[in-house]
Amino acid sequence: MGNPARPLRADAERSVRTILEAAERVLAKDPGASMEQIATAAGVARTTVHRRFANRQVLIEALALSAARQLADAVEDGRPDTAPPLVAMHRITANVLQVKSAWAFALELPGDADSAATLLHQDIARRCVAVLKRAQDDNLIDSAADLEWVRRVYYALLGETLRGSTEDDPDTLAARIIQTLLHGAGPFGGRG
Repeated sequence: MGNPARPLRADAERSVRTILEAAERVLAKDPGASMEQIATAAGVARTTVHRRFANRQVLIEALALSAARQLADAVEDGRPDTAPPLVAMHRITANVLQVKSAWAFALELPGDADSAATLLHQDIARRCVAVLKRAQDDNLIDSAADLEWVRRVYYALLGETLRGSTEDDPDTLAARIIQTLLHGAGPFGGRG
């Protein structure tokens, strides 16, 4: 895809975005879909897709990176370093649910260990643990809890929510996920 040092013009950025959105829709239904099918879904000529992406693999890598960047932006929007931990956890969770539901195919793509998308996912996982550590420091999570395990449970809750919920409101879903993560399935409100 073009020279990475030179930013794309606004119309070229829109074209790339349209192609990537179409790729997500088409590939989610048919992972073997062709560049031509993606071009048709994007409403652009096949040559436009090939001008932006040299081949299908380059398109797939760009799709994975774009989705990872959106996920990283969703985390950053939750102010993980400055918002109170519970507020950050809720906002990040609601944001992540929206991105993951819109880019489910791209976010599940396997990446090379050193790909930009994989590195972003690793950074997101580190930031998640940092927010959980802040929550632990605020006594929201047991001081003996293994935060990497808590992160994995949190990710599982996100995945199960996206797979099985009939609720659409990301704030309601985020509240449920955070409540379950912090309090399990026990009676809510705590016992004192």
